[in-house]
Amino acid sequence: MLPVVAIVGRPNVGKSSFLNAALGRRVSIVHDKPGVTRDRVQADLAYGERAFTLVDMGGIGIVDDHALDDQVEMQINVALTASDVVIFIVDVRDGVTPLDEQIAGVLRRVGKPCVLVANKVDAEQHESLVHEFASLGLGDAIPVSAKQELGIWVTLDAAIARLPEAKPGERVAEEGETRIAFVGQRNSGKSTLLNALCGEDRVIVSDIPGTTRDSVDVSVEFGDRMFTAIDTAGIRKVRKLQDSIEYYSQIRAHESIGRADVVLHLIDATKDVSQVDKKIADAVATAVKPCVLAINKWDLAEHVETEKYLAYLSSRLPFWHFAPVVFVSAKEQTRLKEMMDVAFDLHDQGSHRIPTPEVNKVMEAAARVRGPRVSRGKYPKIYYATQVGTNPPWIVLFVNDPALFKDDFRRFLENRFRAAFPFEEIPIRISFRKRKSIFR
Repeated sequence: MLPVVAIVGRPNVGKSSFLNAALGRRVSIVHDKPGVTRDRVQADLAYGERAFTLVDMGGIGIVDDHALDDQVEMQINVALTASDVVIFIVDVRDGVTPLDEQIAGVLRRVGKPCVLVANKVDAEQHESLVHEFASLGLGDAIPVSAKQELGIWVTLDAAIARLPEAKPGERVAEEGETRIAFVGQRNSGKSTLLNALCGEDRVIVSDIPGTTRDSVDVSVEFGDRMFTAIDTAGIRKVRKLQDSIEYYSQIRAHESIGRADVVLHLIDATKDVSQVDKKIADAVATAVKPCVLAINKWDLAEHVETEKYLAYLSSRLPFWHFAPVVFVSAKEQTRLKEMMDVAFDLHDQGSHRIPTPEVNKVMEAAARVRGPRVSRGKYPKIYYATQVGTNPPWIVLFVNDPALFKDDFRRFLENRFRAAFPFEEIPIRISFRKRKSIFR
């Protein structure tokens, strides 16, 4: 995984503007992806001779601009845990605020490499105000105008200078290389499983530090296929954060899921399926990612019948009724090849593209069995359907009014498409778009 540069600061100091400016013409955007919260955005960049991930940490629950409350502290802890270098942005027009001082105090105590940026230096008279931020104890501030894209490259150069030494093979995953995320609650066996896959009969191509101190991306040659294993091992407690284990499991799972082609969700067979497991599974479903439910430590699940466990699992994760389940033991290295073959097969399933006539044939047959219900006196009408994307398969239905098509009909169609096409074990994205009939 690439090293990470996190952007932190108070609300409205220009974090998003800085990120947008950095993604301009002088930076090659390798991969964009949504982050773990609604307002957190990150992008993998190639800049100069280095590649890294730039993350805007903005908007994570900051309520009070004058106190370092738990929500602000959570933002800073996420940034510190997930990053190699921090870019701390302040607003030159506001001067040094109490919250700036408190954030700076945390950064000084932790000792994370930091670049201080005084943003909104949009006019010459603002330049004389930059020096006062030296009182934060983080060195001289770099004057920046994100609005005018001034000082951006100086800041990135400073951040790169503070990154750890580049690891051999530091890169973004090659095009076509399957990304498989290993997710699960703490102690479900993710690291043990990854170590087993990267044993002496496997070839580790690269081992690159990731977005957390305990997470890595590992490129692995498995049989005749290469894949990138996205590991989320080592979820730690963080002082003064309630429910931090669950919080960080969600943060890291979301990051991994967002970048993955396939998700391996490890569930500990010796324990009940937890709320964390359910939330991770829900996140995978929301992201429309293929998922293998890998039931680990099956060798320790004494007196448990396979069929009864499958029924239990279905009751706990009903929305993953179509996902393949593999019973494995990472420690004993049993059924790992079967698990990986299933994961590769899911990626292959998602790569299929179905001709439009076949899509419409199945859609019309499904509508005859169970058409969409009349809503508020309005009759829903489907004109045609077509597949517009792969991985995941994305089918768009052009209709008279998308609001007339409810989730139950969407699920019905998804099941019919899954049964008719080679999508048996993967989720399908279905969208409804408005289009007027050509006969009207």
